[in-house]
Amino acid sequence: MPAARPRLLYVTDLAYQARGRRYCDEDIHLASRLRDHFDLALCHPLDAAALMDGFDAVVVRNSGPVLGYQREYDAFRARALGTGTRVYNPLTGKADMAGKQYLLDLTAAGYPVIPTVDRAEDADRLPSAEQYVVKPKLGADSLGLRVVPAGRLAGLTAGDVLIQPRVDFAYEVSFYFVDDDFQYALYAPDPGRRWELEPYAATAADLEFARRFIDWNDLGHGIQRVDACRTPDGGLLLVELEDLNPYLSLEALPEEARDAFVTAFTASLSRFVQGALSPA
Repeated sequence: MPAARPRLLYVTDLAYQARGRRYCDEDIHLASRLRDHFDLALCHPLDAAALMDGFDAVVVRNSGPVLGYQREYDAFRARALGTGTRVYNPLTGKADMAGKQYLLDLTAAGYPVIPTVDRAEDADRLPSAEQYVVKPKLGADSLGLRVVPAGRLAGLTAGDVLIQPRVDFAYEVSFYFVDDDFQYALYAPDPGRRWELEPYAATAADLEFARRFIDWNDLGHGIQRVDACRTPDGGLLLVELEDLNPYLSLEALPEEARDAFVTAFTASLSRFVQGALSPA
């Protein structure tokens, strides 16, 4: 008899409404391709904790911002860690998976990131600006983000928000990795249309920039997206390191590049699941 195929629980919210994107299309496409290699079932993120014991690994994809179901997500994490369930991306991520504290840590460590503080009284550590971007530490997908004039910073509540100068930039660009391997880059030529993306030819300097954050996160397996902005002086600053459930914008890629990504993703998942099936 043929050997049993690995079983994956693929976590996605097919009904999630995102501005400028259709998460469901991406996951329908990926799931249809993965079924060639795995026994696969889709489930809503609220059902993952109850269902995951019957699978060799759990793949968290377009599950939406966990801010909307933080208690259930925390329970899922605790159960997965407690039972040793293999979750892809692994739950050791230090970036968006753990909130926005990493932006403070990377600022303090001197990484090329948009300068960030979490107290209004520390705003003097930031470059002077007429306006500042304020966002929740546990935010995602621009939820709760607002622009505040410099004169209103003093009224902010300390500890639960991040404060950054509003940066002028030429465009935003994202670099996509599977495990430690760069796959493709996309950018938004018009800063006012963040999700109208086009393929971007990354330079060696661009990839050196992006890899600094991939190396820092040291995730080992999984999909990561390094979001950056191109400043007027030509440099790059990190906007976000998405290591939980990054949207991939596969629809913006030509077919050959999309197929290459799926091949890399499938190979990564195969290696990941074999770690669960191999004897200790």
